[in-house]
Amino acid sequence: MLERAKMAEAFPFTVMVIMEGCTIGLTILAKSAITAGMNPFVFVVYTNALGSISLLPYSFLFHRERIEQSIFSFPLLLRIFFLGLTGIAIAQNLAFLGLSYSSPIVVCEMGLMIPTISFLLQFIMRKTKLDLGSTNIRVKVIGSLISIMGAIVVEIYKGPYIRKASSQQLQTRKPSLFVFYSTPDRWLIGGILLLASSLSICIWNIIQLGTIRQYPQVMKVVSFYSLAGTIQCAIFSLIVERDLDAWKLKLNLDLLLIIATAIFTSIIRSSVHISCTQMKGPLYVPMFKPFGIVFATAFGVGFFTNSLRYGSVIGAVITGMGYYTIMWEHVREGDELHKRHNIDRLDSSDEKVPLLEEESEV
Repeated sequence: MLERAKMAEAFPFTVMVIMEGCTIGLTILAKSAITAGMNPFVFVVYTNALGSISLLPYSFLFHRERIEQSIFSFPLLLRIFFLGLTGIAIAQNLAFLGLSYSSPIVVCEMGLMIPTISFLLQFIMRKTKLDLGSTNIRVKVIGSLISIMGAIVVEIYKGPYIRKASSQQLQTRKPSLFVFYSTPDRWLIGGILLLASSLSICIWNIIQLGTIRQYPQVMKVVSFYSLAGTIQCAIFSLIVERDLDAWKLKLNLDLLLIIATAIFTSIIRSSVHISCTQMKGPLYVPMFKPFGIVFATAFGVGFFTNSLRYGSVIGAVITGMGYYTIMWEHVREGDELHKRHNIDRLDSSDEKVPLLEEESEV
């Protein structure tokens, strides 16, 4: 029994660490492909198109049980449209464009800003009051300030190179439009774009939470908003990128990267995240996001030739500390709510027992 319990803990942990490693590995490869000349908007369209094609039939196999509510109702279709807009069309285009201006570790760092942005959105939407007398609020404020400090360090302090990209990689292509202009060291622009992408993901999270409450079959929701986001990306990208040569795919590593990214993000990672969430709770999967810093640093130094600076690593570590501070408070808050629920349930049962005993005595 003890060995089974250890396996039950070790298996999801190992799988989640592998998922983060694969995510960072694909991100670094995407950075290399974009630096070599691949258009980031075209990359987003092709990966999501292939992902949607593979995800749609898979989602119906994943959810074989039937439910009464149809996903084709107008309120759900409207939510799916905005999920595709915020989660794919805006977030992914900004993320890959920001990646082209910065580096994979900056992508990790700005992804760790999501709890801070969500916390700030709660104040803007007036769902949370700034009560500094509350321990919960104080911890979240401290975590948010630490995360913001880390983001500032990444953007302002670059520091010496841990590893520098080759001279061939540092050559940039001629820009056709300003948005395509990409140089390896324009990290301020890249950081702002990635921060905007994280903001879009926070909005997407809010919409998705309400959507899943209405329609609990998660993979079907994912497949339909992936399709909606792909269509939106295609319309935007065709307007912006009119050079047909940029859309031509060749039998090379770029095509393999598109296929691998599409299958991994749409099917493998989504399925693992849903399974781990069902097994361990909603806060389990986000806890592994800072592992991306470790993988980005290790891969950058050991295997890949992307530039890596001390400033980005230091700033990412600081942001990771702030991230875990906020997430720790979320876990503690969840445990307190769970305890209160159990106490309330015990109190209600205690009130009923004497009445039953009195009846039996009579």
